[in-house]
Amino acid sequence: MGVEIERKFLPAGEGWRALGEPVLLRQGYLSSDPARVVRVRVEGGCATLTIKGPSVGATRGEWEYPIPLHEANELLDTLCQRPVIEKYRRRITHAGNVWEVDEFLGANAGLVVAEIELASEGQAFDKPDWIGREVSDDARYFNSSLIGLPYSRWQR
Repeated sequence: MGVEIERKFLPAGEGWRALGEPVLLRQGYLSSDPARVVRVRVEGGCATLTIKGPSVGATRGEWEYPIPLHEANELLDTLCQRPVIEKYRRRITHAGNVWEVDEFLGANAGLVVAEIELASEGQAFDKPDWIGREVSDDARYFNSSLIGLPYSRWQR
């Protein structure tokens, strides 16, 4: 079993925009139940099927498998819950860690989330100056939650 230990933050300012090359991702969910998330993702010419277990703190079980691109596109177009998540991702290296900054499109346009994957929950890491408030414990920011309640419908 793989393990994902991830923390999420909102960017502070626009400094991240000049870093990293944006890549378009499309992802959809066959199951968005927090106890068993099943995701299909297309990134460039590659596709994956990912299964995630329930979160305990910032940790959850994760299993990821490459799948044929044409099958991923079929799943995204026919079986995945709506809306399919579309976003631009930038991978930015800072102080030896990789930050993934997602700028969402469509029903989630206007939302930007920065994530870092860690080796342990207690791992220390240096935050870039463009990292703001942590939202790891706010389920609204989970990609699987954004299909049920897109950012465009949040009360702000």
